[in-house]
Amino acid sequence: MKPHDDNHTEWQLRTRRLRLPRSDGLPLLMGIVNTTPDSFSDGGLWTQIKTAVAHGLSLIEAGADVLDIGGESTRPFSDPVDAEEEWRRVGEVVRILAHESDCPISIDTSKASVAKKALENGAEIINDVTGLQGDPEMVQIAIETGAGVCAMHMQGTPKTMQVNPTYESVVEEIHAYLEDRRNALISAGIALESVCLDPGIGFGKTHSHNIELIKNASKFLDLGCPILIGHSRKGFLGKLIKQTLHRDASLHDRDIATAATACSLADHGIHILRVHDVATVRLALTAYASSRTNGLLL
Repeated sequence: MKPHDDNHTEWQLRTRRLRLPRSDGLPLLMGIVNTTPDSFSDGGLWTQIKTAVAHGLSLIEAGADVLDIGGESTRPFSDPVDAEEEWRRVGEVVRILAHESDCPISIDTSKASVAKKALENGAEIINDVTGLQGDPEMVQIAIETGAGVCAMHMQGTPKTMQVNPTYESVVEEIHAYLEDRRNALISAGIALESVCLDPGIGFGKTHSHNIELIKNASKFLDLGCPILIGHSRKGFLGKLIKQTLHRDASLHDRDIATAATACSLADHGIHILRVHDVATVRLALTAYASSRTNGLLL
């Protein structure tokens, strides 16, 4: 792994701080726990409290540094659910995992009421695909609780985002958006050290947009906040595999492509990677870093 000695930063959460990258120089891994029936790759697998908790604990055992728990699918063309249903899906899962492990819990929601309850039950982070703009009360919840926040870029909404997404210069436009959101959150009263930013791979982007963002990921580091990338199992990886191998990508194929891309993103100095298969990505990152250390890679 290329050294990034000037890229160390810290992310202030509700009750603790995370130093980024890890002590071994690798990105932190945010393991995904979807309690939804309709998420794009694992919808319906973890809808029961017992299985969702077991899955979360298995991700921690595999090397997850953070768990991101979500109860509403944000896949393309998905329909929203109300706050009561979303909390019914995630509430006990958040509470149990927050109390059964030391792993920081992130609540993946754009609803202030869901975020507030999750934080009251032990969550440390609000991960909001709307950049904390979808609910006018979300910023105040973040201020009152001192939670860490992750603000993502999305063109449109999950229902509309893949209907002809258009940019003149995707990297520059998303960089400008994230800079504006960072400044707006700070002006509202959220501490800079609490803010993480996410370019939003797959959220209102075409295949070529996603490729450009991955290739230029390091350009977001000058924003002065932890940068999170969520590329795991996304459609652009499936397209890359089909272009190369001339067949449809299986879930296993996408996990391998996710791990390979993770190594590239680590070389870019990205701080946090949000992934489904933590074990495969952790192994790939560790092996890649060891190969560099031992001179096996240029």
